[in-house]
Amino acid sequence: MLSDEQIKNLESRANEIRQDIIKMLLEAGSGHSAGPLGMADVFTALYFGGVLNYDPKDPWKADRDRVILSNGHICPVWYATLAHAGFFPHDKLLTLRKLGSGLQGHPHYRELPGVENTGGPLGQGLSQAIGHALAARIDGQNWHTFCMMSDGELDEGQTWEAIMLAGKNNLHNLTAIVDRNNIQIDGFTEDIMPLENLVDKWTAFNWSVIEINGHNIAEIIAAVEKAKTIFENPTVIIAHTIPGKGVGFMENKFEWHGKPPTAEEAKIALHELRTLGGKIRSEHE
Repeated sequence: MLSDEQIKNLESRANEIRQDIIKMLLEAGSGHSAGPLGMADVFTALYFGGVLNYDPKDPWKADRDRVILSNGHICPVWYATLAHAGFFPHDKLLTLRKLGSGLQGHPHYRELPGVENTGGPLGQGLSQAIGHALAARIDGQNWHTFCMMSDGELDEGQTWEAIMLAGKNNLHNLTAIVDRNNIQIDGFTEDIMPLENLVDKWTAFNWSVIEINGHNIAEIIAAVEKAKTIFENPTVIIAHTIPGKGVGFMENKFEWHGKPPTAEEAKIALHELRTLGGKIRSEHE
């Protein structure tokens, strides 16, 4: 169990990652804001909370845990996390979406150390993750596969085919983490295509379900640790998050799903993040 000081350090790390996301999107002039900001705590807990087996000095080691990003458009948070974890130089982040850069607008398999899959059309990531989990079982390996997913992609039929297949095969070495932020590109999920009751739906497909506050570092780590102890079936962690978390004018606004901040908006966002919403004085002032 992490100490209060360790949790505070992880929260600070997540805040730094959010600042990097704003800088990356500003430099790129395109990209997605709400989703990456909302998932910074989950990625921080996963990579820095002691629950993921990886080595940035040997990114493709055979026994590493696999992380599959199904909702590839939130890749800025993945890239920033990987840079903070030492997979590649931090200054490379500002090449997001640039021609010739490995930091594409959707992840590209092994274009960067630590990037395990190619993303694009929503709804395909869980199928890829199932392939990894089945391969581990066939080869008698103990590594775990994590699939990061959006709630919007639960509109996709392929997603539910994959959910059914994983449940049928009792893939206990597979954990899905759903970003339940309640928005998608053109509105709120419950207005576009109602998803609830998600707990009952996943349970019906033979998954263990854990619901958490996706901004509570301790809850996230505890949920991942619990998922790794479940041997009867695959586990889904439904992480309730706030899209645009940390930037007031972006929070819970679906309009920020797929647009970057302007220079003035980025200035406001960075000030808010650096001061924790005005609670502390920024060293940049």
